[in-house]
Amino acid sequence: MIEPAVPLTAAQVLPEQAPAVHRLTLLTVNTHKGFSPLNRRFVLPELRDAVRTVGADVVFLQEVLGTHRQHGQRYDNWSDVPQYEFLADSMWPVFAYGRNAVYPDGDHGNALLSKFPILRFENLDVTVHGHEERGLLHSVLAVPGQGEVHTVCVHLGLREGQRQQQLRLLCRLLDNLDPAQPVIVAGDFNDWRQRADAVLERSGLVEAFVQAYGAPARSFPARWPWLRLDRIYLRGATAMAPRALSRKPWSHLSDHVPLALEVQL
Repeated sequence: MIEPAVPLTAAQVLPEQAPAVHRLTLLTVNTHKGFSPLNRRFVLPELRDAVRTVGADVVFLQEVLGTHRQHGQRYDNWSDVPQYEFLADSMWPVFAYGRNAVYPDGDHGNALLSKFPILRFENLDVTVHGHEERGLLHSVLAVPGQGEVHTVCVHLGLREGQRQQQLRLLCRLLDNLDPAQPVIVAGDFNDWRQRADAVLERSGLVEAFVQAYGAPARSFPARWPWLRLDRIYLRGATAMAPRALSRKPWSHLSDHVPLALEVQL
């Protein structure tokens, strides 16, 4: 999906009779490029089936492939369309992709699947010089009865110094948004030292699992989750029933545990 040259408004894309939406179901998952833990099997079709069962309105994807020529030749069930489009299928009519890493065989990055119109989006490059490419995919959704809802799909670096710089860039983005509009930030923060909250609280974000259970969810590695790497942060919205999807089939579909919750707007 291409970012519109002229930004749209919610009034331009939503029917006047559309009933107001006050609750959203969210899912965030690091897709591990469509492979099982340790890259033993290509499982993207199984992952798509599992994602459908959640019934999410908005899906945050990290480490999703746009293209990969060698894999396409190696696997009979490889999709001819980008992985995020394959996952969207007929359930999520719109999607946005932020390409972060480009290499000879293809590219990967973050993506957002949505049942609501995406008014505009941008992929912010937060790569720290000399380290792996990272980005923040900022998408603005038109949700009936809510006007604009901001989402940011996140995949931060592996080193603490990287993450601190990237968190500051995320805060700069958040501080420039309308404080009256809801904000959802989700993804793989790689924050095994649990230092992100102290930074993001300054921009008014509240982590859903911390608020509900006192600590972020254990999400890595998927089969024996111990590290608390993945997060869902909210501003101007309330989290309901956050859960980590750590049982089968999820534990065999990626190296990260997906997180899901309902959001009251």
